[in-house]
Amino acid sequence: MRKVLCVEPVIFIYVFATYLTSPLMQQFIYRRLWQDEYNSTAPGLGNSSRCEQNRSSPVFARQKEVQEKASVFNMQLDLTGAIPSLIVAFVIVANGDRQGRKRSLVLPSMGALITDICLTIVSYFSFSLYVLFAVAFITGLFGSMATFLGGGFAFIADVCHDEKQKTTRIAVVDLIFGVVSGLAGLSSGYFLKGIGFTWTFVTASLLHVINIIYILFILEDTVGVSEFQHRTPISCTELLRETFSGVYMLFKTAPYKKRVLIIVLLFTFMTYLFTAFGGSSLFTLYELDEPLCWNEVYIGYGAAAFTSVSLTSFLGVYLFSKCLKDIYIVFIGIFSYIGGMVMAAFAKTTLLMFLVRVPSLLCLMPVPVLRSMLSKVVLPDEQGAVFACIACLEVVTGTISLAVFNIIYAATVAWFSGFSFLLSAGLCLLPLAALCWLLCTSWSGEDLALLVPEEVSSIESADS
Repeated sequence: MRKVLCVEPVIFIYVFATYLTSPLMQQFIYRRLWQDEYNSTAPGLGNSSRCEQNRSSPVFARQKEVQEKASVFNMQLDLTGAIPSLIVAFVIVANGDRQGRKRSLVLPSMGALITDICLTIVSYFSFSLYVLFAVAFITGLFGSMATFLGGGFAFIADVCHDEKQKTTRIAVVDLIFGVVSGLAGLSSGYFLKGIGFTWTFVTASLLHVINIIYILFILEDTVGVSEFQHRTPISCTELLRETFSGVYMLFKTAPYKKRVLIIVLLFTFMTYLFTAFGGSSLFTLYELDEPLCWNEVYIGYGAAAFTSVSLTSFLGVYLFSKCLKDIYIVFIGIFSYIGGMVMAAFAKTTLLMFLVRVPSLLCLMPVPVLRSMLSKVVLPDEQGAVFACIACLEVVTGTISLAVFNIIYAATVAWFSGFSFLLSAGLCLLPLAALCWLLCTSWSGEDLALLVPEEVSSIESADS
């Protein structure tokens, strides 16, 4: 069978299957916790309203209690799989040239398949929810979304020798991620309403099986053109040492200005990712609670509305990059996110909650632009180190933000459920302060954050 170098179908299927089950996980946990706690089904299932809005009703107090428990449970589940997936993501993506890109694709797909199969069993046989902690740890050993996307982007970088083609295909992957995740979120509500949790998890499992077959038997690995394929095999200890030494040398050998600049950009990237990821992760729980009381279909609509945000952010980067410097595009994106979070904190009607996406239309711009700024600061032979560092920090930051915001939401949902959104907006002052510092220093006059690698090299020579 002739193999192909087209990785986009793999990304499409993986993202769709993952985001088909992601919003259902929170709903499944919410319903099971209610059932285990009160030996009854959650109120309002199948109706336009799924919760009690009368504050004097005992059901209202139960809702708040289950909200808190669901939030803490989700946080603990995320932390359980975080540490193994962090190590796997860093090592496998960083060593893709030696081991092949397909490993970064097939391992997370197998992990997702194991998760969906276990969810199917837990749902069908009504097993304890605590089984999911063991599942989360085991599947974490297979990698995560960071491992999968890291391998996918590296695969595209290998097969594209023209810079314009590479930029276009990477942009297409970003667009696929946004559109497909929204489409899957929209479909999840109809899947749940039509066939229930169990068969929806079965459907996602079948999609991952198709993906694994495509990766193993149809997709060709790019490692065949790697200069490392003929090198002598090394031990695991040497492999780990080589992996971490690249990141270490990136900071050790760099001139002072470049080192500080990389640290400031990484700080900006981490703090914005922390606030954006943590704040947006609470939307499903917030929408389940009063006064919105959304059912599964409305939650699907809300997830699908995120598609417009990813599309407009992609168009915003494309258009603004023609007339603005990267740092100003990041400013625009952060202010867009702040506007959306403040509006979400006080959204008490379905219409207003959907309109939250309007001020947030450009909120995804900072992430790819900050990646680009970091890439422009380092030399060509340092690209692998900086992107391995970014992938590692993404997993750590995402995990910590989920834990922190779920704990805060559980502690504040009883008196003001929108507090976490206001906190998320307020924390955006951290990346804004870092960017303002860059603009106020002499480095902004040199446009050091926007230099191409050759210019950075000349500055390094002058400093030495």
